[in-house]
Amino acid sequence: MARPLRRSPASPVRLLVGSVTFLIFAANTIFWVALLYVATLLKIVVPLAAWRRLLSRVLTVIAEAWIAGNSLGLALTQPTRWDVAGLEGLRRDASYLVLSNHQSWVDIPVLQKVFLGKIPFLRFFLKKELIRVPLLGAAWWALDFPFMKRHSREELERHPEKRAEDLETTRKACEKFRHAPVSVINFVEGTRFTEEKRARSGSPFRHLLPPKAGGLAFAASALGTTLRSLVDVTIAYPDGRPTFWDLISRGLPRVVVRVRELPIPGEWLTGDYQGDEAFRARVQERMRLVWEEKDALVDRLVAEGPAA
Repeated sequence: MARPLRRSPASPVRLLVGSVTFLIFAANTIFWVALLYVATLLKIVVPLAAWRRLLSRVLTVIAEAWIAGNSLGLALTQPTRWDVAGLEGLRRDASYLVLSNHQSWVDIPVLQKVFLGKIPFLRFFLKKELIRVPLLGAAWWALDFPFMKRHSREELERHPEKRAEDLETTRKACEKFRHAPVSVINFVEGTRFTEEKRARSGSPFRHLLPPKAGGLAFAASALGTTLRSLVDVTIAYPDGRPTFWDLISRGLPRVVVRVRELPIPGEWLTGDYQGDEAFRARVQERMRLVWEEKDALVDRLVAEGPAA
């Protein structure tokens, strides 16, 4: 069970620091998103493939500058101690399929900070509805983030053919990444961990929800031989799962991240997860073993206890 987050008492200092950090984030976002919109317009109005590939690289540079600005804001205002290991050997000129456990919205800025400059710009699978988020929705679209229409289990049971639609959507989203190195991340639990969700899902793990291997297998098949490896990320918050306010207001004493590079089985690049039952079972078994190791690792990291 996760430890309760150790928070400093509510105080004018914490409110001031949180407000200043939020303003840094807001100003940084408005500045870089404005530039990103200009580059996006230039990409749209000139329908030449080479030009659009060039503008895609420009958009990525802008996005990485945006992340760097946010990370600098945190470094200047927060005393968070970052304990990160396992980045050795990762490359900017290779494509990766990244998987991670998911505990908090804080996971996303954590992953962006940790991998900035280490691997290609991270792209996430996003729910289609998120394209309507002010400022960010259009920015994600311009950066070629894959938007997915997710069907509920009940809907899939009523309409099994929609599984094929999900696969085709994944393939189309990933096809555009074949022309340049990319890092595609998948939160294979499908949602953020809570004890309630753990109980409801019947998870056999102490700190994780059961992995949903289908999306990972679909992405591996869509990206194919362009992939170098699987990057397995484990995030732990020994002082408890934080909120965004904790992140920006000195409420996050320590972040622990462990990274390891794993080979991608060759059959993942060509297998039919939907139609081949034996292949599907092998993928699920592989993910079960990875998740057992990850759960044990989170257990050790959390057992270290809150920061002194």
